[in-house]
Amino acid sequence: MNAKEQRAKDEAALKQELQDLLNTHFKLRMQKATQQLQNTASLRQTRRDIARVRTILTEKATTK
Repeated sequence: MNAKEQRAKDEAALKQELQDLLNTHFKLRMQKATQQLQNTASLRQTRRDIARVRTILTEKATTK
């Protein structure tokens, strides 16, 4: 999902998405630690998605 679509969401939806991404990132890290992770690029993508959502939440908080 790109930043334009995420900016259209409200804060509650963004916070829920952030929690989902954090859970996904944790699961991917555990898979990597147990050497079960096939696609290591998904770690990087998830980390960037988390940063994107946090940035948008900060932008929404400062514009109020």
